[in-house]
Amino acid sequence: MPSLLEALERKYGAKGEINPAIDDIPVAIFVPKRSPRLSVPTLLVLNDCDIDCAGDANTLADKCADVVELDLANNKLSDWKEIFAVLEQTPRVRFLNLSFNRLSAQIQAAQALHPRWDSLSHLVLNSTYVGWPSVLGLLKVLPALEELHLSLNEYSYVNLSGKEAKKSDICEGCSRLNIDEAKPVHKQLRQLHFSGNPVSNWREISKLGYAFPNLETLLVNDCTLTTLEPDPCDKCDDSNGNKKSHDAFPHLRFLNLNNTGLATWDEVDRLAKFPALKSLRVQGWPLWERFESTEHERRLLLVARLPHVRTLNGGGTVPPEERDAAERAFIRYYMEKPESDRPDRYWELVGVHGKLDPLVSIDLRPEKRVQITFTCGDTSEVRTVDVYRTVSDLKTRLERLAGFPPSKMRLFYVDQELRDSQMFQGPEEMKYPTKQLYSYNIRSGDEIIIESKLKHSISANSGA
Repeated sequence: MPSLLEALERKYGAKGEINPAIDDIPVAIFVPKRSPRLSVPTLLVLNDCDIDCAGDANTLADKCADVVELDLANNKLSDWKEIFAVLEQTPRVRFLNLSFNRLSAQIQAAQALHPRWDSLSHLVLNSTYVGWPSVLGLLKVLPALEELHLSLNEYSYVNLSGKEAKKSDICEGCSRLNIDEAKPVHKQLRQLHFSGNPVSNWREISKLGYAFPNLETLLVNDCTLTTLEPDPCDKCDDSNGNKKSHDAFPHLRFLNLNNTGLATWDEVDRLAKFPALKSLRVQGWPLWERFESTEHERRLLLVARLPHVRTLNGGGTVPPEERDAAERAFIRYYMEKPESDRPDRYWELVGVHGKLDPLVSIDLRPEKRVQITFTCGDTSEVRTVDVYRTVSDLKTRLERLAGFPPSKMRLFYVDQELRDSQMFQGPEEMKYPTKQLYSYNIRSGDEIIIESKLKHSISANSGA
């Protein structure tokens, strides 16, 4: 199997030559001599090269002195000694991808004595099966680390305590490891990818929050979580006290919980208490299969329950008018439920909006087809539109009216009820191609303005 140096030379040449000699043809071409290090790009990708070691240190150091991003995924690296050798010869590397190398061997104590690598800020260890002692060792020698990927590593618990985990420490009821970390492990870390690990207990995820107290982004999608309740198991004997599910994440702004086992509205209410959470993904929950509703109904109820979340399941920021409509729909939805079934959020919203008049038929689904005025320059036309169409689909259907292709088209939505009010801040650009029209709260009588991107480009150049 080749070393990193050998794989590098196979791809870029041993001496940095661009034009190899042609057999015995006397052609006089002047080729300036290039330094070997200039033949290696600063972003170096060597995937699937069967690399199993670093190679000659001096030559590797000369070639890779300017490399800042190094992708070694899908190779045969298995010895941490070789990983550290690579880091020693690439002193400027900020991004290192080691995914799909088998790195389950523990970092030895002697290897952990290496000097710190102050430049490495992004480390990807997906599907490497790296053990927790090795993760802890790496965190100690990477003080500048801001982003860490530990997805698909078959972790069923989290252990950054430095203590050896014993079988007796694992709860038989919930698989929780009854070893808690005493203090933060790495204060610089901001992003953690932990997707696809078989962790079922939120207390294990909370350990990540306590270990990385300034964490802002956390991905735990495709994990086997069944609840966000911090201690749902009666068999766990610990000093949990009155800790809440959000206590470990004071600075968390983005959370991905897609395709987990969360199945009740109580989980959504717990998410509403995360103090800094602004962006959330909650698709693929069993709750949505049990709750018979349209996507639009689910979104209304989610927006109403999550007052501080600005972006939900991707897309743009939730506009104030959508939030207001969602909160009123939420009140009316629970007005017909028994008082014992009304969540605390219901009473909070009643305090804001007051008691609303019940609707004759409580149906959160939008009107399926509406009549919209489309304006392009001096031309206007009224059309009936299916509100479940996407912005991209709508652009395609407007090509003949506009006279230019969808790729050159910009759409602006005008709410007729707000146009003459003080709340109107101008037309809203429909930027997101996959967003469905109903999400704009579009109604009959509203207007959509069609403009050409070329027009805006010419105007901008003229102004310059």
